[in-house]
Amino acid sequence: MANFALEVTRLGFSALQAVSPELAGRMAFRLFCRTPSPRPKGAKAKAAHAAGAARLAGAEHFTLKLAGGAKAHACRLNGGARGKRQRFLVTHGWGSSGEYMAELVSMLAATGAEVVALDFPGHGRAGRRFLHMGLAVGAIAAAGERFGAFDAVIGHSFGGAALMVSAAGLLPDMAPVACERLVLIGAPSEMRWLFVDFGRMIGLRPAAQAALENEVHRVTGRRLEAFDADNTAGGIGRPVLVIHAEDDKEVPPAHARRYGAAGASVRLFWANGFGHRRIVGAEPVLGAIAAFLDGDRGEEGAFDESIKKDAEIIPFFELPARRAAL
Repeated sequence: MANFALEVTRLGFSALQAVSPELAGRMAFRLFCRTPSPRPKGAKAKAAHAAGAARLAGAEHFTLKLAGGAKAHACRLNGGARGKRQRFLVTHGWGSSGEYMAELVSMLAATGAEVVALDFPGHGRAGRRFLHMGLAVGAIAAAGERFGAFDAVIGHSFGGAALMVSAAGLLPDMAPVACERLVLIGAPSEMRWLFVDFGRMIGLRPAAQAALENEVHRVTGRRLEAFDADNTAGGIGRPVLVIHAEDDKEVPPAHARRYGAAGASVRLFWANGFGHRRIVGAEPVLGAIAAFLDGDRGEEGAFDESIKKDAEIIPFFELPARRAAL
């Protein structure tokens, strides 16, 4: 928030929570869930969005209806009945859309796979300006119902966290995503830190902060502390590739390390130098994803060893797909 808008917001919540901490918490949750405008701002964002839209120009488009009147949007490349092929689902981060994931989507589609890029409610072509974890997991479930099971799901930032919550079946009465492998790029390992930082930013006192966090339980059926890597990544029984940059300024690298420590099925790949946003289209990252989705071509022994070493950097030139290309 701009400084003036933040000061006005803090003054408003200061007055409101003095009267009703419960109401202040509910209003804070509405503000927390308000998404940015889907229109790109600035020359770089506009150029990236235009390039992504061009890459996805030939895609089929689908509207996915969710509970409460919300909608998600999906675009699909290589769809239709063309024989057996792999199917991948790609999810974006907060304030992003399928267009910003287009390099990854194009790389996956170039293999001949059917690729579905999902726009969460409040993002891209989905419309409205509101999103929380329950809606995101609902959108993933709707994609599974519409397109079927996925060989792998790949998500960036919030989208990666939503995929993990879905795969673990954390939300009551919500069908988990059916997939064989997961890739999480710059994804948070738990959510409470975001709520604590947000509450501190707008000046919530303990009672209003508790009311804010209780809203998570109201809309998802799970308490905030349930959304944690210790309760998810280690228990889903499927291979997980966690990609992160130690220079990520939006999701600290400690989240990747927590994922890496969650279980023997988790592989950690450091893509240092690419930050939080450039990481989704970086060549070493695309190469690592391609190798992982290809099953590492019998390299499962190396896979198991690599995850035992905390913060190991797996060089791009040691990836199976890269070696095969040399």
